Amino acid sequence: MPVYVHVIDHPEARVVVDTGLTQLHPAVADMDPRLIPLNEQAGFDPASIDIVVNTHLHFDHCGGNHLFTGRPIYVQRQELDDALSQDDYTIREWVDVAGAQYVPVDGTLELLPGLRLVPAPGHTRGSQVVVVETDGRRVVIAGDTAVFFAELDEPRTEGQRLVRALDAAEVWLSHEHEPWRPQGDQNDW
Repeated sequence: MPVYVHVIDHPEARVVVDTGLTQLHPAVADMDPRLIPLNEQAGFDPASIDIVVNTHLHFDHCGGNHLFTGRPIYVQRQELDDALSQDDYTIREWVDVAGAQYVPVDGTLELLPGLRLVPAPGHTRGSQVVVVETDGRRVVIAGDTAVFFAELDEPRTEGQRLVRALDAAEVWLSHEHEPWRPQGDQNDW
């Protein structure tokens, strides 16, 4: 299952949403991960990133946080607390990185004009989505709020219902290579 990260070129800052995996770890060896780390992507320079947003702190979404030490990493406070205190939640040393500058967020935050962080509990208690308003349309980067499109077609969690209520033109999920787009009337659910 692929893990995609997203780069937002905002007029005021370059933002990366989630950081994927950059190394193997014995805790996930049974998943047989195939790595294409951010720092090895053609044309991608981690130094060009100003801000990091983690939708949540499971290992496949924060494994590259170490590439962005010294830059702010925005995450919901509940998520950071859970990742640092609960056993078997994530690979803790990928969260608790020397030089990581976490900015705990409590609720909705307008990070930059037209770019909001919105709590979307469900996958984890502290999951959040990134809402981008651009060119008269709304795009949501939803992390694992839903893993598969069917979860947005028939939302069950608070976060999935929130994503549907945002009335986005596109919703990007971390494990899908194309966006989910609403079909028909979104109020039918």
